[in-house]
Amino acid sequence: MRLPRDVGGEELARILGRKHGYEVARQTGSHMRLSRTEGGEHHITIPRHKPLKVGTLNGILRDVADHLGTDRNSLIRELFG
Repeated sequence: MRLPRDVGGEELARILGRKHGYEVARQTGSHMRLSRTEGGEHHITIPRHKPLKVGTLNGILRDVADHLGTDRNSLIRELFG
């Protein structure tokens, strides 16, 4: 599935928080550190850029999909449907 091209960092953090329980743990400059404790501790860093570069978004979603034990395409469908 194709990645959306207009997703910003804050929007992605909000979506991941609402659907998978990620919370902003801290922020340094223009980067947010999100954490999740369900199913084992997991941390990701998301830049607060608008829009996120496609490679950056792909890397973040790949990391989240690996942690959740799902494939990237089904995660994209779930988040951006």
